[in-house]
Formats: sequence, structure tokens, C-alpha cells
Amino acid sequence: MLAVRPPETDRRTPVVVLAGFAGPAAAGVDHAAAALCDGVPGTVVVRHDLGQLHEGIVHRTVRGATYETSDVLELAHGCVSCTLRIDLLPLLRTLAARDSVERIVLALDPAFEAEAVCHAIEHVVVEGILGRVDGPAARDVRIEAVLTVLDADAWLADATGEETMAERGLARADDERTVAQVAVGQVEFADAVIGVGPVAPDATVERGKLGAVLARLVPDAPVDWADDPRALTAARVEALLARVPAGSRRGRVFDAHAPLLRGQPPLTSDYGVSLLEFAASRPFHPGRLHEALDVLFDGVVTARGRMWLATQPDEVTWLESAGGGLRVGGAGRWLAAMSEDELAQADPDRRAMAALRWDERFGDRDISLVVLVHDADPNEIREALHWALVEDEELRLVERAPERVAQWEDPFGDWHADPCADASGALPIEDVKSPRGEAK
Repeated sequence: MLAVRPPETDRRTPVVVLAGFAGPAAAGVDHAAAALCDGVPGTVVVRHDLGQLHEGIVHRTVRGATYETSDVLELAHGCVSCTLRIDLLPLLRTLAARDSVERIVLALDPAFEAEAVCHAIEHVVVEGILGRVDGPAARDVRIEAVLTVLDADAWLADATGEETMAERGLARADDERTVAQVAVGQVEFADAVIGVGPVAPDATVERGKLGAVLARLVPDAPVDWADDPRALTAARVEALLARVPAGSRRGRVFDAHAPLLRGQPPLTSDYGVSLLEFAASRPFHPGRLHEALDVLFDGVVTARGRMWLATQPDEVTWLESAGGGLRVGGAGRWLAAMSEDELAQADPDRRAMAALRWDERFGDRDISLVVLVHDADPNEIREALHWALVEDEELRLVERAPERVAQWEDPFGDWHADPCADASGALPIEDVKSPRGEAK
């Protein structure tokens, strides 16, 4: 299920994606990009500044070793996806066609999410480029690595908070993504990580906790620590990229049925940080689950996984949280609910894994969640989720009288976000980052 390093015969132009949040991390992105541009011949750096996106304006800079161009783009809709579709993707294909360009570095604005960018490179069709066949940018470029820079002093607080990007001043007022969603997503999608910021004498425990979180969130990603963004030389960044494992994801977007634990994360507790795995072969009662999900808002960095709701027996439900925001959405159908034609088109790996645990009554339906805890009691989370499961008598109704179960109150009948009383903590339907299904 893991992406592998492309063969040497792959002649597509490699792309290094640099991501980082506002502040020291963004400065680290700029220094790393400049170092790669100056230190590696044939490297071109592309940056879109979305600071004036609310005015429908984007500043685009393209820099090579001997030149730099700046342009102001006017976008009619003033959105991130428009910037991708209208300018970045065609630009990648154009740059890749130049003999002088041997590598492209994308220095992402903090409002960009690397996962969305890589997904667009792979799937969004680019049309109308002179001399090029219509198709996605992936015809001409490939993701060599995604490198995320984080502020070692602020990232964990950002990753566990409730503030929205708009409240932080990093997005338009109608952008309801949380800071935690972006901060966690930037790191979770990384092939390598750089933490910037000096270690204060009284902050060794906090730095140890951050390291423990990274070891569980991105266990295969090499990590470098720099006291100052200006210390990110070309040799240092190149050395880190050289340590990226051959089996790293390199821009690949996993669907809802991929393994939830990738790599070999530690399963023990360290600095109070631990991974909790929750699995069940019976469904959640939707009403009790709605109450139980409060345990995922405090002391939890992120939770994600597949759920089986008693009231929705045909649909796979995907849960994903970051800090104080949570999103629940649909991720397609269970294999057991598919027609023969649908089964024939299902992913062979998914079918093979499902066959190993197939149940005569319920097929492949089950619950599989992973929760990354940093300041909470895993036993309390496990107990709350176990309480939300249907009891034996309810399970018999699920099996024998699904029409009665369908009448139960279901808070997840439409797409759902928490906290319920304050939508500012929600992860919005239009910001689904990967093909885990449409939010419901």
C-alpha cells in the first residue's frame, strides 16, 4: 500500500514540496527553498503568496539561480483551489518542459495544504497548454518528497487548539478550516520534518513530548532540528531528503481503506504520548457515539478511522479529528453492500484484507480507529467508545430488524462537525483533503 521511489527511467521533473505554518516555520520554508535554489543547479522555486487572497489577488514568484520573476494574479473567485487550477498546475507543466529546469521546489503558502496540492497534481486535468496533451500535471512532474517545517515551540499548541484559520488571519472569513487541521495535516503528510527553534533550558520535556508525537504521527519520516531557520543550508536540507525511505508516500493520497497505522510507530507511552487502537466487530449506536465523541477534543492530537453506524448499514463512515475540531463523513460502501459489478471494481488489496476477517452475518463491516493521545487517559477514551457500541439486544435488531434500527435518531444522518454549539471548530465539507469520500 506504500508508494515507492520511482524508477531511474522516470523522466518526469521531480518536485519537492515545502510546507510550513506562519511564523518561524514559514521562515524555514523560505530559507530551505532559497538554499535549494542557490545550491542545486537547475532548481526553480515557485511560491504563491495568498496574503491578499481575500481581495482576489495572488502574488506569484518564480526564482532560478540567475533570475526571479514576480507576477500579480487576479482570481475571479479568490480561492485556494482556483489558484491551483488556474495557475500552479499549468505552470508546473510549462516549467517541466524547459531543458534548464531539473527540479521544481514548491514553497507553499501556509494556507495551502500539501495533500490537496499533491492530489491536484495527480488528478486535475490541465487543458490548453500549447504543445502539450491535455492531462494532469503528473504527466510531466512527480513528487520527490514533501518536507514540512514546524515551529518547535508552537506546533503542539496549534495542533491541539480550536482556533480557525480565519481567526488567525490566515484565510478568508468563510474558510472554516481550523489551525489544528492544517498544522496536523502538514506534518502527517510529510516525508521529512524540520523543527525550528532553540531548546530553552526549561523546555526539554516539551521538546521530548513533541518528538514523541512526531514518532507516532510520521514514524518513517526523518527529523532534523535547527535552532534558527537561517541554519538550513542546501547541504543540510539535501542530507535530510536523502534520508527519506524508499517506501515513503511521496505525495500519495491514501483512501479510507488503507492501513491506519503506517510505518512502525511506537506502541508504548512516552512523555504521556501514546497511540490508542480501537477495533470492534459490532456497530456504534449513533446517539451514544455522538455523546462519546467529546472524549476526542481534550488531550488528543488527532483521531481517524472507519466506523460502522447501526443506522447506516451500507455506508462506511470516516472520522477524522484534529485538536478541537472533528469531521465525520461518508467513505463509500461496505463490500458486503456492493453489487457484483461494484465488487469487481473494488480495490484488490481491500478485498483481500476484508476476506481475512469476513463475518458470515455482517461481511466486512467493522470499526477501526486510531487515536493519538498527548494529555488524556487512553482508558477513558476506550471506555467511552466501548459504551457507544450497540449492546447484544440491539445487535440482534441490527441483524434481524434493520428497518426498526433505521428509525433510531441519527445525528450523523447529514454530514456532521463538532463542537455542535460552535461551528467555528468544524472542518468544512468543501475542505475534504483526500478521496476518503464526501462529507455527509
